[in-house]
Amino acid sequence: MPVITPEEAPTFDAPGATITGLASPSRGSADTSAWRVRLAPGHASPLHSLDREEVFVVLEGELTARYATHDERVGAGGALIVKPGAEFSLIAEDGPAEAVCMLPVGGTALLDGERIVPPWAV
Repeated sequence: MPVITPEEAPTFDAPGATITGLASPSRGSADTSAWRVRLAPGHASPLHSLDREEVFVVLEGELTARYATHDERVGAGGALIVKPGAEFSLIAEDGPAEAVCMLPVGGTALLDGERIVPPWAV
């Protein structure tokens, strides 16, 4: 069984965020991709949607999912479930936040009109 240590996990930098790849097909997972995301205060992820359900389990701080019609906030110890097709951005408004995110293998994101597989989920 594969084990991914923090030292072996690849990291990806995005504006205001650091993503650490955990489970994915390239790291031995057949069904579920998982990554850890750390968001700096006030930085929002790009507006995007996914074709599969995405789950965020907040480890530290508080995250806000910003949709066109409303916001949803979740704090440490809680989970946010984003339905397929929902366009949203994620932001840590009140301080840094960290979460583990999960997406079924093969899930794709629609970002700026382009369908992509998040690089940390490959």
